[in-house]
Amino acid sequence: MLTRKQRDLLEFIHKRVQRDGVPPSFDEMKEALDLRSKSGIHRLITALEERGFIRRLAHRARAIEIVKMPEAMESGGFTPRVIDGDRPDAPPPSGAMPVAATATDLPVMGRIAAGTPIEAISEVAAHVAVPQQMLSSGRSHYALEVRGDSMIEAGINDGDIVVIEESSAVDNGDIVVALVEGHEATLKRFRRSGGMIALEAANPAYETRVLREDQVAVQGKLVGLIRTY
Repeated sequence: MLTRKQRDLLEFIHKRVQRDGVPPSFDEMKEALDLRSKSGIHRLITALEERGFIRRLAHRARAIEIVKMPEAMESGGFTPRVIDGDRPDAPPPSGAMPVAATATDLPVMGRIAAGTPIEAISEVAAHVAVPQQMLSSGRSHYALEVRGDSMIEAGINDGDIVVIEESSAVDNGDIVVALVEGHEATLKRFRRSGGMIALEAANPAYETRVLREDQVAVQGKLVGLIRTY
């Protein structure tokens, strides 16, 4: 599974290698993906290498070999929608309920971090049966697997499945899936003040992130939680 940014970078490298015979420089990659620093490119390159899409050759500058291309790049694109999470032993939030007999299969769009943001994933990893009571009629929903412990005091543990209603219209205090600067996604409590957005953890070990409004894209809000024991 690739994030949108990972896919865009892989496609850019592939096109440049085909055109010039050599991969682009990190500065060229940064400009092509409109990132503010080369550290973001380093993270994307490492992720592509770990997933087996590229290979970096030691002791050679700009030596990147394309190993394979994902099917998603051949059949069309996708839009990132995912999150970040972390862990504890707190009771589930009030919205949590056991899976009932009347259920709807939702796509699990990967993992989201409750803690340090992870790169957004936008490919279906699995499906989960979700009680109809969790879902709003006429609205689109998806699920994410939580990784991390930053939301433990909200009753959201590592390994939980969160049910997300797709919406960019949320209220202060809602727990949301927030996409940060287009490539990092996290599960946090949302608060807006003026032109700034605060993404609050529910764990005193994590600091609140305060970002400009244009740095944050809300991709949905938490409406339910499923836990497997």
